Amino acid sequence: MSQKQSVTFKNRTWEVAAELYLPPGFDAVKQYPAIVCVHPGSSCKGQTAGLYAGKLAAQGFVAIAFDASFQGESGGEPRYIEDPATRVEDVRCAVDYLVTLPYVDEEKIGVLGVCAGGGYAVNAAMTEHRIKAVGSVVGANIGKLYRSYGAAAMLENVGKQRTAEARGAEPLVTPWIPNSAREREQAGMNDVDHIQAVEYYRTPRGQNACAPNKLRFTSLASVLAFDAFHLVEELLVQPIQIITGSVPGAFGSMKDGRELYERVKGEKDLYVVDGATHYDLYDQPEATDKAVAKLAPFYKKHLGA
Repeated sequence: MSQKQSVTFKNRTWEVAAELYLPPGFDAVKQYPAIVCVHPGSSCKGQTAGLYAGKLAAQGFVAIAFDASFQGESGGEPRYIEDPATRVEDVRCAVDYLVTLPYVDEEKIGVLGVCAGGGYAVNAAMTEHRIKAVGSVVGANIGKLYRSYGAAAMLENVGKQRTAEARGAEPLVTPWIPNSAREREQAGMNDVDHIQAVEYYRTPRGQNACAPNKLRFTSLASVLAFDAFHLVEELLVQPIQIITGSVPGAFGSMKDGRELYERVKGEKDLYVVDGATHYDLYDQPEATDKAVAKLAPFYKKHLGA
């Protein structure tokens, strides 16, 4: 069994709340390879990122999962912002923290992201070359996804809301997803990703107090302008393991995984978990075990263990 410790590290002036997973038989006088685990949009360290961190620690790695800045137990104001630039900086700051630990080999640090966290992990690795290996599980390009909902109209509404808030209105905080199956049905959201998102985030299956399903609406302007894979052909020099499910869904992680695979110029592999949906690869044992069975040897090859 891996050990888990609550830790914090700095991003700019605030503390980022994290959980550090240590491998079985941990010996503080040794040095271990380490992996930064990045959670999806709307998620937190205690959900799928922590699940993968624990599984990778069991394979001999030090692993860290953290709440994004402005969210969960992490600091930063205003609350409930999804800011891609800061999400990427969180990854860099996690690496900053790991290199201060005497039992982490600074030449053997990797990153793993899930859903939007997969996009952020790839984007961070492009300019953070202390990261030596990249993993993406159902990685999604969050900006591309939100632009598919109608960027012009959304940006018009963001501008109106900023004007209202500048004049004294209360900040608009919206849900990431419907809060219940009933709300989802009323909204006509019947794709498998919509159904399973509500099952994962809003029922005991994956519900976590650090992920309250709140998003500051005006932060969507930054999301809409973000492209997780911009310059990936030029800047991603590390090996990458891409994992998707074979069941397509509205969030587009299967398409994004294939696009990423085609665009990466260096060492790469795409593994499709047959029969798995996007959310199966968040927490379902059969799917996640298959993912880890692919990820663990990938990281061992490139980081050692």
